[in-house]
Amino acid sequence: MSTVETMEKNKVKITFSVDAETFEKGMDYSYNKNKGSISIQGFRKGKAPRKLIEAQYGKAIFFDDAVNFVLPEAYEKALSENNIEVVSKPEIDVVSIDENGAEFTAEVWVKPEVTLGQYKGLTFTKKDPNPTDEDIDAELRKEQEKAARIVDVTDRAVANGDIANIDFKGYIDDVAFEGGEGTDFDLEIGSHTFIDNFEEQLIGAEIGQEVVVNVTFPENYGKEDLANKPAKFEVKINAIKSKELPELNDEFIQDTTEAESLKDYRNDICGKLLAQNIERFKAEKEEELINKLVEVCEMDIPQAMIDADVEMKINEYAFQLQQQGIGLDMYLQYMGQTMDSMKEAYKPMSEKHVQARLALEAVAKAEGIEVTDEDIKAEAEKVAKAYNMPVDQIMQSVDFVNTVKADILRQKALKVVEESAVEA
Repeated sequence: MSTVETMEKNKVKITFSVDAETFEKGMDYSYNKNKGSISIQGFRKGKAPRKLIEAQYGKAIFFDDAVNFVLPEAYEKALSENNIEVVSKPEIDVVSIDENGAEFTAEVWVKPEVTLGQYKGLTFTKKDPNPTDEDIDAELRKEQEKAARIVDVTDRAVANGDIANIDFKGYIDDVAFEGGEGTDFDLEIGSHTFIDNFEEQLIGAEIGQEVVVNVTFPENYGKEDLANKPAKFEVKINAIKSKELPELNDEFIQDTTEAESLKDYRNDICGKLLAQNIERFKAEKEEELINKLVEVCEMDIPQAMIDADVEMKINEYAFQLQQQGIGLDMYLQYMGQTMDSMKEAYKPMSEKHVQARLALEAVAKAEGIEVTDEDIKAEAEKVAKAYNMPVDQIMQSVDFVNTVKADILRQKALKVVEESAVEA
């Protein structure tokens, strides 16, 4: 048996227990696990009877592992009995252990209720996916820049697009700061490699000239001791170089691409940009509708739910870094961040994601949407094909099934919202 007590909004205390027979199984497990490390005079390690060990050391010597043995199943059973969907790790407390078994409490945050507003007929901004001539020209220029020659400039000042070779030293309150100095550095003007309007202030400077550049570090700058602070840089122009672009014609296109003519290549670019825009605008439409859906919903999200999403995102990013041979601690040190600052940076994104999930799940509930075994199997087949694994093996993963089921449910809910949406 188990009972539930509401502690505050979206937080409950669950009281549950295991009987004496069940806890005895836990005690046997704990005894067998620990007997090899317990010394009793007259017995080799691992051979002393359990009762003798309990008589000498007390029964409590086996309680910790016994609790760990019985707790997971008892906790899950209590959640199932009370139809509780938790969104945080439980705070477990052992209330009592006696001849009747063991009693526990678990304080947990639960999934909040969502008051769903008018989710049909939401408006969206329609966008034309056809690329403009300017979009195509920009792609063509990328091809030109790949084949560009870098030439020295000696007869004029720095202009936008030039590569200025500079020495620089930065100061805050007239004190040089660590990492703010460089020599013989090639800086492309207009690339926004440096912060704020640093590069623009070099335009018009001549070779050999020393320029004072004033900037303000952004509020979210990686190094906290520099964030949001005004700084002064003393910059010397050592040399100026410019890119000499090749002429854009059929011959150039034939030499650098698989196309036969400039016209054909423009058509190829147009097709690729169109496909990219269709996908991008589809994602933007979905995001716009989800944001408007969230606006018509009322929900009180526990902070623990947002924190759990932050932790998940950081773990996923840490895994990606590990695949590249970079540890998370090393990355944080390199970026001038701490774990706390990283968590703070993720919180707004996690809050939006949690709101979106809850809103879409509320739509699914209102629409009576269900996910079938066929839906899940279809996703498993995609994964099996991608990773060359048996479908049955993937379907046996409880985590996979639960994750995919939740994703499909939200996608079906989003489809309902999209199908009823109207152009603004």
